[in-house]
Amino acid sequence: MRVLVIEDDPDLNRQLSRALGDAGYAVDSATDGEEGHFLGETEPYDVIVLDLGLPKLDGVTVLERWRRDDNATPVLILTARDRWSEKVAGFDAGADDYLTKPFHTEELLARLRALTRRAAGHATSTIDCGNLSVDTRGARVFIDGAPVKLTSHEFRMLSYLAHHQDRVISRSELVEHIYDQDFDRDSNTIEVFVGRLRKKIGPDRIETVRGLGYRLTDPDARSA
Repeated sequence: MRVLVIEDDPDLNRQLSRALGDAGYAVDSATDGEEGHFLGETEPYDVIVLDLGLPKLDGVTVLERWRRDDNATPVLILTARDRWSEKVAGFDAGADDYLTKPFHTEELLARLRALTRRAAGHATSTIDCGNLSVDTRGARVFIDGAPVKLTSHEFRMLSYLAHHQDRVISRSELVEHIYDQDFDRDSNTIEVFVGRLRKKIGPDRIETVRGLGYRLTDPDARSA
């Protein structure tokens, strides 16, 4: 999963980026509204954290422009403002959730997990595919209740496939959603990670759809 953090306080921006990276997200960041708007328009994100009090272009204007251009990426507004009228303005501009500073990082992470789950049509923090369970809260994976040890990039890929299971995901989409902007994006590494995942979770769970991409499925249901 890939997230964009737009926050002008450099310390908070670094803190959020670090916490989100530790939680398994690929993270890009911006410190003003113009840069944030550009990234949100040109890069595909699963969720965006947006401060309202930004230099160059305020957060509400950024959000209004995204929504006017049919950018439906879930957005959590993060701000020190606590007046109800400003919260209403944020929601009316197209925000999906709202968090007031100061806040607990765990609450932010929980809200982002909820936004990405709802966007993908899942109701709980655990996503099941047959006897495979992906715990998005704890960044853990289980098969028949037994833990499976994955690297951060392996978990990121499996989590994205699980959120969109039964849909074919192209290599380019995987690259765009599991790597941050500064990562050396080589689509050939996708095949490497798929191979590693198949060794750890079973060879038949990630189906190759020739010429199109990959799909996470329940092999027992597929063979039934």
